[in-house]
Amino acid sequence: MLATPDPSWAARGGRIGGGSFRAPSMPRSSGGGSFSGGGYRSGGFGGGFGFPFIIPIFGFGGGGLFGFLILMAIAGVLVNAIRGAGGGQGGSRPVLNATPSSASILQVQVGLLASARELQQDLRQLAASSDTSSSSGLQRLLQDTSLALLRHPELWVYARADSGQVPFSSAESTFNRLSMTERSKLDAEVTSNVSGRKLVPTSAGQAGDADGTSDFIVVTLLVACRSRMTLKGSDTAQDLSETLRVLGSISSSDLMALEVIWQPDGAGDVLSADDLVTAYPDLQHL
Repeated sequence: MLATPDPSWAARGGRIGGGSFRAPSMPRSSGGGSFSGGGYRSGGFGGGFGFPFIIPIFGFGGGGLFGFLILMAIAGVLVNAIRGAGGGQGGSRPVLNATPSSASILQVQVGLLASARELQQDLRQLAASSDTSSSSGLQRLLQDTSLALLRHPELWVYARADSGQVPFSSAESTFNRLSMTERSKLDAEVTSNVSGRKLVPTSAGQAGDADGTSDFIVVTLLVACRSRMTLKGSDTAQDLSETLRVLGSISSSDLMALEVIWQPDGAGDVLSADDLVTAYPDLQHL
């Protein structure tokens, strides 16, 4: 799952996103006793899934981009159990914990017919104009991207939606792993706007001489949020429509991180039906 795609089929694409995994600050309690307060930032690529993430995997039929982390779920349970056994001392005062116990990781992928050229133009414009350094800007980006997809239901061909809960301490590393998996499917990132850093070509050109009936565009939405959320799924176009509406309704206070990744985006690049099956084997036909 984490292998680098073969350049023979990997197309150039685009990426927009950003975010912070700091917990919201909370006031310290008064009185005696000491504790660690303030925000928490998970680090690096360590950590793993907690047990609750196994539930959504089976709910969506197993496999998918989240399936390869099932073993890490078991490790997460053991780590949390050890921490819980060592926590707490007799006579200590109650402690306010500013760190949420868990976070939701959501991933939606949509494969559209390549005749959806307007969608690629919309994504490039969002890359040029979006504020990816603030939570309000990311929320607006998520809403605009969801709306852009909702405007082309007649071009939806394939889709997949996954959601699950992870321990907050593992949220950033989990998000990063999934992001790396999707980014590795691109031969290069022609257009990008991540955490305020922009690389937007003045003339991106067309995505190539694609056949609008046999070539495709794939858009991936990867979201981390504080609230417990589940998705309707993507078994039907109606389910996918509801799922996109749910994503677009996430508030800026709940949204921790967002990435929008799409391919192809470079001039002369196309994504054929064979390419799509190779790069995105878990997509389901609508």
